Formats: sequence, structure tokens, C-alpha cells
Amino acid sequence: MITGTSGAAERLRERLAADGLDWIVPGWAAPEGVVALSTTRNGGVSTGACASMDLGPARVRDAADRAAILANRALFAGYAPAAPVYLAQVHGTRVVTIGPDDLAACAADPPEADAAVTRDRGVVLAVRTADCLPVVFADRDATVVGIAHAGWRGLAAGVLEAALAAMHVDAARVVAWVGPGIGPGAFEVGRDVVDAFVTRASEDADCFAPREDGKWMADLPVLAQRRLLRAGVRDVAGGAWCTHADERRFHSWRRDQSAGRMATAVWIEP
Repeated sequence: MITGTSGAAERLRERLAADGLDWIVPGWAAPEGVVALSTTRNGGVSTGACASMDLGPARVRDAADRAAILANRALFAGYAPAAPVYLAQVHGTRVVTIGPDDLAACAADPPEADAAVTRDRGVVLAVRTADCLPVVFADRDATVVGIAHAGWRGLAAGVLEAALAAMHVDAARVVAWVGPGIGPGAFEVGRDVVDAFVTRASEDADCFAPREDGKWMADLPVLAQRRLLRAGVRDVAGGAWCTHADERRFHSWRRDQSAGRMATAVWIEP
């Protein structure tokens, strides 16, 4: 069954609509009982450049910002079966496996990683983004879910493939969804980014549109989708939102140079 049209995901979508929130419940081919949720910049209590739903790292902010972020995290947790497990993201490829016994330690000291998987019901995995791509995974039997933070560095280095490997299931049995990230009309890159992808897969050259100034416009969502397909994932949805283009709905580091972050989460219903 498709969570985008039935079951727990549909109930969550209805609840968000009733609460006036424009957050995203994906329409993807996940099995019944697997739910994903992606916030927008709306619905929280943060002020200023990070208004209003900022879920970014609290430890690097002033006291007022930290208080607002913690309040926003509590609001986000209210739409999931438990408080999400956040990661200390470093644009790498490390994957952590999270179970119920890890929750307290992760809350006190988020693990340094850019992807996570769980096989336990009710464990909520989350990543924070503001132009990088959030990518969620589930196997068709609802036995394992995963999530990854995929900026260009992590994507080129193999964070999606690492997350799939940590799930320990046949990739052909995995479905994936690519959440909001910077789109091809806004992601200007240099030769280093082009080379990071094209040296591994020459066919990806068509994901980079050359400019006259020696730069390229990169299609990060399509690059992610292709990596997943090459890894054996046959059903990939999403990739349709540009954080940079939609200022009303999304934080964007490239557009605003602010530290505001959205969050994406995935879980297996308890």
C-alpha cells in the first residue's frame, strides 16, 4: 500500500491540514506503517532570518535562538511517535544504526554521521537540511527504514549507497523519497563539483549545465536519483521542491546565508 494515499500517513496529512501546517507527507511507495514527514520553515516560534520553524543545531546559537529551536523540536516531535534522533552532520558517509537503547545517548550527544537506519518500531530518525537533500528509505516489508543528509560532498562520496548497505536488504526491495533541496536553476558549482561526479559516472555530465563564466548549474536531485537507481533502488520519488526558489516555504543557506534548518524524519509506526 502507498503511504501517500492511505493509513497512518494519510491521517498525519489530515492532522497537519487541520493545524494549518504546510509540511510535507510524501507520496511514495512505502509500505503501510512507514511514515515520513518533512517540515517547511512555517509553523514554529523562531524569529528573524530563521523564522519561524527552525530546527537547526541549538548548541551554536544564543539563548533565545536555542530556546526557540528546542520549542520547535518539541512541536515537531508531537507529530511523530517519539522525539526524533538528530545527527551531528558533517557532509560525510558514516551511517549509524539506532535502536531503543541508543535514544538517551543520542539525545545527550548526537552521533557524528550523515545517515541512520533503524529496524525498531517507534524510533524516529531525522536529518536537518537547508539546500542539501534529505533522502528517506524503506524496505517493502516495513522491516527497516533509513535516512540520509545528502549535500553534494556526501552524495559524491557515497552516503546514499552507504545507507542502503546498512539496511542489509536487497536494494530492489527498497523504496526511496528525495525531499526538498536546492534545484538546478539555483545550484551554481565549480569544476571540482563536476569532477566529483563525472569522474565516477561520465553519463552524469548532462546534470551540469555550463555557464559562460566557467561555472555550471547542477541538478542535485537528479544526481541523487541516478545514484539510487544505479545502486539497485527501482522506485524513487520526490525531488520536486527547490528550497532556494521558494522563500515563503523553505530555508535556504545559499539564498539567505542564515542558519535556519528544516527537518525530515522517517519511522515505522509502533
